[in-house]
Amino acid sequence: MAFGGFNKQGSSAPMAEINMVPLIDVMLVLLVIFILTAPLLTNAVKVDLPRTTSDENKVKPERIEIAITPDSAVFWNGEKLEEADVASRFEGAGAAVTDPAAAPEIQLRADKTTPYEAIAKVMAAAARAKLTKIAFVSQPE
Repeated sequence: MAFGGFNKQGSSAPMAEINMVPLIDVMLVLLVIFILTAPLLTNAVKVDLPRTTSDENKVKPERIEIAITPDSAVFWNGEKLEEADVASRFEGAGAAVTDPAAAPEIQLRADKTTPYEAIAKVMAAAARAKLTKIAFVSQPE
């Protein structure tokens, strides 16, 4: 970059030009470097895969239906349970689960006049057994 000459008699104003040639040279060198290194960054192996068709294998998890009556009686898939047996049944169902994604879904059916305490006890027993998929079943209007 030149700001002026050695001539003492010339004007003292600075040159208003920028020499673009070095900047263009640097840009072209960087472009060539990027063009050469871009294919090296892709590490995909090209494989011709066979073509087949099959049905999707979806295994539906087990479903546990819990019904709670207005007098706080608990039914496990239609079988009446005592209050002390609820926690042990949930523990047994939770212990049988090996994959959390395949854990059984609990479908909770509670009467609208059921005390909240009975529902909370059932949900707490399910949570202690690490059964977290709980669905509340209701009737459509």
